[in-house]
Amino acid sequence: MPVQHERRALAIVLATLLIDMIGFGVVMPVMPSLIVQLTHAPIGEAARLGGWLMFGFAVMQFLCGPVMGGLGDRFGRRPVILASLSAFALDYLVMGFAPTIGWLFASRAVAGIAGASFVPASAYIADITPPERRAQNFGLIGAAFGTGFVLGPALGGLLGSFGVRAPFIAAAALAMINATLGFFLLPESLPAGRRRPFALARANPFGTFRSLARRRGALTLLAAWFLWMLAHQSYPAVWAFYTRLRFGWGPGAIGASLAYVGLLMALGQAFVTRRLVPRIGERRAILLGLTLGSLGFAGNAFASRGWMVYAVCTVAALQGLVFPSMNSALSRTVAPDEQGELQGGIASLQSVAAILGPPVLTQAFAYFTRPGAPLQFPGAAYLLAALLSLAAIATVALFARRAFVVKVPAA
Repeated sequence: MPVQHERRALAIVLATLLIDMIGFGVVMPVMPSLIVQLTHAPIGEAARLGGWLMFGFAVMQFLCGPVMGGLGDRFGRRPVILASLSAFALDYLVMGFAPTIGWLFASRAVAGIAGASFVPASAYIADITPPERRAQNFGLIGAAFGTGFVLGPALGGLLGSFGVRAPFIAAAALAMINATLGFFLLPESLPAGRRRPFALARANPFGTFRSLARRRGALTLLAAWFLWMLAHQSYPAVWAFYTRLRFGWGPGAIGASLAYVGLLMALGQAFVTRRLVPRIGERRAILLGLTLGSLGFAGNAFASRGWMVYAVCTVAALQGLVFPSMNSALSRTVAPDEQGELQGGIASLQSVAAILGPPVLTQAFAYFTRPGAPLQFPGAAYLLAALLSLAAIATVALFARRAFVVKVPAA
């Protein structure tokens, strides 16, 4: 694809991801309040339920994520992205009017079946980008996510003043606008000649894992990424509950903290990742990002004042190096017509982390904040996340060297 066409297509798909992440971020500050409103449970029990909500979503995404990637390899990226965005519009609308906690679980399951737009969007970027520029362009996905987390939580905190359900209605409207704009503006990235038949044996998480495991060097890098993703579940699963209990923050303060983290991530991805990764290499970039992320988790675990988490998040901002560097290294282990399968496999791996992480991390939070706990320690989930990150560092440093010398397989 000519460079000017690549840039235009890249801008459109990144705008699609940006709007999608704004919608996701809008609801985060008010989720604890909605669960408490529907169940009348204390904050620790609400955190447990929030973890199980994420568990239900992740189970369905784990089972269906590779199917989305396989469908993208067969029919093209565009229709899969548009279907995903439309499903999320329905999900947010149902959540906005949910009368019971059961409705929240049902809507999250539907959203998990559709999968996130991340899978086909990542394959889309791999389609239009030469291998030597993939780390930089994958970094822009992180910038879009970060920008969405600047605008989304800030907007959610403001809308929360109009009622706990208002952010969900706003998120539904954003998702529908996104799907409409994508319908008119998003071109197809996968030519008909590069598509392959859909095979259910490959388009399932276990078949995808078997396929990826045969790639030289991929397995250990995937293991390290899994540990990192497991640790990173502490933010969506625990943050809103932790800061509400630890610092007494409401939706506005929670939204502001998430917006600050998103701003740092966006700036880092936009201005640092694209310059730093080519200079130091993917392996060093991954290790640097993991190390700073570990420091961030540990700092959050022991923060005693609200301002401290802002300082910690500033230090940990370059943890955003991990995603684009990992994705770029893995994208070079598969052929061009397997990029959708790869991204589906990565999404399934992330879903396994989202299946296991939220229940475990929210249980740790609930256990160490309950009355009669042997130790009152609200930061337990973040200490556990720091230990998982250290395990990821050891895996990359000791066992994943081969992933960084592998050649791109032929189509």
